[in-house]
Amino acid sequence: MADKKYIYGLGRRKSATARARLYKGKGEITINDKPALEYLSNNKSMLAEITDPLALAEKQDKYDVSIKVKGGGLAGQVDAIKLAISKALTTEMVDLRPILKKAGFLKRDPREKERKKYGLRSARRKEQFSKR
Repeated sequence: MADKKYIYGLGRRKSATARARLYKGKGEITINDKPALEYLSNNKSMLAEITDPLALAEKQDKYDVSIKVKGGGLAGQVDAIKLAISKALTTEMVDLRPILKKAGFLKRDPREKERKKYGLRSARRKEQFSKR
């Protein structure tokens, strides 16, 4: 890394936004200044999902990851974090891009909540039709 202290990546999913910084280190992950497992309320499957891009690139114990995430729920935040880490890895190591892209880690999921429309009960739900 030339003159940089960290590698930066931004990821979004639904209304969650994650900013990831990768530092040279031993593989510690912190989310909003808490250990990752504590932030994810001891959900090991979510932790494994976050570390998937690092595991695929075989860089799990080479980088410390610091993440700031806000908005959305836990599942949306996990997907945003995964995308942020993947983007950060590809900015520094361009040769990882085809590997991560094939695994689907660089794809932004565009689905968001549809807004409620006036005259309807929710986004698409109408009042029940009565013929008589």
